[in-house]
Amino acid sequence: MKLNVLPADSYIVVNKTILSDTDRKILTMLYQPIIGQLPISLYFSLWSDLDKLEIMSTELTHHHLMSTMKLNLNDIIKAREQLEAVGLLKTYVKEEDSINNFIYEIYSPLTADEFLNHPILNIVLYNNIGKKEYDKIVKYFKIPKINLKDFKDITASFTEVFGITKNSSFEQITDIKKKNHNKLDIKKDIDFSLLFSALPKSVVNKNTFTDDIKELITNLSFIYDLDILELENIVRSSMNEKGIISKVQLRKNARNYYQFENNSELPNLIYKSQPSYLTTELTGVSKREKIIHSFETLTPYQFLKGKQNNAEPTTRDLKLLERLLVDYELTPGVVNVLIDYILKINNEKLNKSYVETIAGQWKRLNIRTVEEALDIAQKEHNKYKKKKEGKFAIKNEADTPDWFDKKIEKNETTDVERESMEDLLKEFR
Repeated sequence: MKLNVLPADSYIVVNKTILSDTDRKILTMLYQPIIGQLPISLYFSLWSDLDKLEIMSTELTHHHLMSTMKLNLNDIIKAREQLEAVGLLKTYVKEEDSINNFIYEIYSPLTADEFLNHPILNIVLYNNIGKKEYDKIVKYFKIPKINLKDFKDITASFTEVFGITKNSSFEQITDIKKKNHNKLDIKKDIDFSLLFSALPKSVVNKNTFTDDIKELITNLSFIYDLDILELENIVRSSMNEKGIISKVQLRKNARNYYQFENNSELPNLIYKSQPSYLTTELTGVSKREKIIHSFETLTPYQFLKGKQNNAEPTTRDLKLLERLLVDYELTPGVVNVLIDYILKINNEKLNKSYVETIAGQWKRLNIRTVEEALDIAQKEHNKYKKKKEGKFAIKNEADTPDWFDKKIEKNETTDVERESMEDLLKEFR
């Protein structure tokens, strides 16, 4: 749910867990390489808002966060969403006429053991920091092995130390603080009945697809972009003669399959949008400004998904986005312009070599902002049109994106100004 947040909107922080210094290390060493420094800073800021007992904060405003973090509200909202995405925060809102009231529930990070065995977070961490740094982190959290061969266990048992006596009755204590984790919410529907029917009936039984196995399959399907046929083969090879699916084998087979199909590479997450310092200060509501705003606020993943009527991008296209962001070091907003430009002039096809050729040119020209990308795209398109007109004496208007028009009229609006991002992008689909 997208909601317009104002500096005057209030919030209360509620601690749903028990936080410790170990959690600080886990957040910095394991979560930060994935979601970045700003979301972790927001987490620590919300943590510091709690009272002395670390239970609940007083009522604060979002202006307080803006002042203490020295960030604009858009960056804070993005950081908040990233914390929500990895299970560190849950957000509730009560909408009122004057201001909105938010409740932010903070949760503990996963333990090092849970994180480093997570089917999604572990893989993304490895891919983000590389094998050398990953091995250092694993070594840091590993428990040292001590040789107890020549030692005898003389630990006293409970019954050896304590006895039981009669005592007065007491009430069961509830609502005590405890360590709470919030799971990643992976929204991907898998037809388990179809998967069930595709496997050998002589082997499959009611214990084959436990809740844990279903959750693991869902996570693996998301991170490796697996369809039902690919899942069937992976599950089949991970099952023993009693119909029990090995979690270890399931993860290993899914990883090996993905790496075989993708030149031994591992997947990454595409979520970043244009940095605030490279965004345009909008002074009106012209058509061009709305388009610039769309390119700047959407992540490349969101933008490409929107261009496909909300269909999930393929693994190949996601890897291409990743390459533009990582290898060519293009900013997210510039990647959005590039993708839109290629789709318009190439009959809605993303040709990898063509995309990378233009990406290389824009990298050499040091194109960093959406406006710069729009300008260079317009120039290139004008050259393309002249060349085409010279050959065929035909002007194909269908290939021309709306935002290449030299004269863009300003449509001043009032209530329409608050229209959703989805409506802004309808003209590009």
